[in-house]
Amino acid sequence: MPPKRTRAGRAGLSREQVLDAALTLADRDGVAALSMRKLGAELGVEAMTLYHYLPNKDALLDGLVERVLSDAAAFDTGDGPWTIALRDYARLLRAALLRHPGVLPLIATRPAVTPQTLRTAERGLEILCAAGFPVGSALSALNALTLFVIAHATAEVDIAPVNAAEAPGSADYIAELDPEQFPLLVRAAHTAEGTDDGARFDFAIEALITGYAATL
Repeated sequence: MPPKRTRAGRAGLSREQVLDAALTLADRDGVAALSMRKLGAELGVEAMTLYHYLPNKDALLDGLVERVLSDAAAFDTGDGPWTIALRDYARLLRAALLRHPGVLPLIATRPAVTPQTLRTAERGLEILCAAGFPVGSALSALNALTLFVIAHATAEVDIAPVNAAEAPGSADYIAELDPEQFPLLVRAAHTAEGTDDGARFDFAIEALITGYAATL
């Protein structure tokens, strides 16, 4: 194990590096297992050193939300239609969440409060308001889209403990149903139609955005 650096010897360590290490720990062990002591050990420093970069545990958790959501901040904000920007945002956010499943419970319950995450929200509102949405409707649209993406990603990674128990696959169960009573369900089970996560996600995003457009 490398020797721990003192507070005076923290040169080369940045807030971003601290958050990246915290993200690695959270993905590996879960957010509940994350502590300043464990994070310090991961980085080879005393836990007290970390308070130079993040003043408390809440700041660390807010930083984790920021770090994951920052991957979705690169959505298109050029001269293209607002619909393209929303699609980009949704797809980038889903990809970021699926890369960091250990942080999903935190993302689902903790509001985005750091300046960087709020700037991402502000950019989304600017795009929607420029397209003609009132600010209240723009905020509702952005929030609804974000919550859908989080919920869909959560279902995809199957983080609920109750789902960890061994059980027959739902597709297998449905395929064995009486085809006279449930002809469409049985057909879908045998053809695997409607079971692709990516296709289902894209379909729902298109439906949401089309619905938003209809309100203008």
